[in-house]
Amino acid sequence: MIPDASSLPDNVDDLRDIIVSLKQEYEAQISLLHEQIRHLRGKLFGRKADRYIEGGHEQVPLFDEAETAASSEEDSASGEVAVAAHKRKKRGRKPLPEDLPRVEVVHDLAEEEKVCACGSRLSRIGEEVAEKLDYIPAKLQVIRHIRYKYACKSCEGVESEAGAVKTAPPPAQIIPKGIATPGLLAHMLVSKFCDALPFYRQTKIFERLGIEIPRATMANWAIQVAGQCRPLLELLRSEILSGPLVNIDETTVQVLKEPGRANTTQSYMWVFRGGPPDKPALVYQYHPTRSGQVPRDYLKDYRGFVQTDGYGGYDALGLEPGIVHVGCWAHARRKFVEVVQARKSNGRHKSKTGSGDVALSYIGKLYRIESIGKQHEYSPEQIRELRQEKAKPILDEFKAWLEKRSVQTPPRGLLGRAITYTLNQWHTLIRYLDDGRLRPDNNLAENAIRPFVVGRKNWLFSGHPRGADASAALYSLIETAKANRFEPYLYLRFLLSRLPTATTTDDYKSLLPQYLDRGQYLQASLCGVY
Repeated sequence: MIPDASSLPDNVDDLRDIIVSLKQEYEAQISLLHEQIRHLRGKLFGRKADRYIEGGHEQVPLFDEAETAASSEEDSASGEVAVAAHKRKKRGRKPLPEDLPRVEVVHDLAEEEKVCACGSRLSRIGEEVAEKLDYIPAKLQVIRHIRYKYACKSCEGVESEAGAVKTAPPPAQIIPKGIATPGLLAHMLVSKFCDALPFYRQTKIFERLGIEIPRATMANWAIQVAGQCRPLLELLRSEILSGPLVNIDETTVQVLKEPGRANTTQSYMWVFRGGPPDKPALVYQYHPTRSGQVPRDYLKDYRGFVQTDGYGGYDALGLEPGIVHVGCWAHARRKFVEVVQARKSNGRHKSKTGSGDVALSYIGKLYRIESIGKQHEYSPEQIRELRQEKAKPILDEFKAWLEKRSVQTPPRGLLGRAITYTLNQWHTLIRYLDDGRLRPDNNLAENAIRPFVVGRKNWLFSGHPRGADASAALYSLIETAKANRFEPYLYLRFLLSRLPTATTTDDYKSLLPQYLDRGQYLQASLCGVY
């Protein structure tokens, strides 16, 4: 701040000190502003991935294998962890799936060409086969449900308490009075919630096929289907709360016609992922706010690990009895990547190795330790022992480096904010050391929220809170099916054909991807269900 003229000293040396101090202050502010500009330009025009190659080399050395091997041995002796370069798969076209139907087209020589120059007839000695992939456009068909009627011609129904005419009962349908079959509904829902194809685009596609299905009709069908799937969502919540770990994340969504709120107000879509590691469950929930009360309500009576990013709304979870809050190293790493990217956007500093690179090097060592456990398929207990032996010393050294740099770095800069974030979250970031079932990051939840984010870029907003709730329910079913290695269209078609006849908790549970009879599912998928 420039001092008042009346308060300036008369001494030249004192004036010089004030000028130097102001110059240093302004240079620091200018440097901070330049860093912010580079960061914002990187956000707008730079690559979005967080990938960071230590040393700036993206390719494995081609001609110094011996030196690399020797370096790896030295790293092992010094306590460093080295991971061998991965083996590349052989290049070439992948064979077409064997289960696809084949149509043979035979190409033969003309009869006059089957005669040799010597006059003898040529004999067939083999064949050459080349497979080409063909595409058959979508085909619509009408399923006619014919219900026979019966009547008694003798008494004309006088003796019958049921009436004069008996008719075969209609089959149970997910939308009883609608024209949509499970196949049409599954295609429509997967196209939007899995392939990010909005309803208005699907309307145009159906128009090209000669069928008119308004967008409002599709939206109404989706809401009706989601309403009948509510019992499944309650069971999915029970599955999530039964597992050792729950991953949570949230992202923004714009919802129109929310009571008492402007249409421009941001709402949130939350995702909860948990359950047994081999049978995961995912549930999406729409809420108008980002309040920390949302995860607290959902995790009521839960006991176990909860992994999230560093958003302050999650801090209260660690205070709940029986809940252990675990942090996310991917978020801490991302902040240091931003430091490096902002520095590299300035051409004068491309080759400079700075504090951001040092921090990323520490984090890279932690992930290389994780890759060892994954490569050797260690048990959770073996992973815990590996982390205690290898990762803990690295973390202790990293923390000491962070604390030293924190007093030397302006807190408002990207590096200062990255260091502050990491130190503030340190108690949650190191908790993954204590249990081999945990991961160092919350990428499971981040990967689960990504399909919703991709869809949001296409359909932009939900027209009503009921639509947002329906979207959350349908994303829950589709993403749970994908996580359990079910093809989403076939699963939804199977589910919607059997859901109308489900009455008990066991009936609903048998329809969840985690408990689905694969033999019954495959048979229904091959035969088709209407």
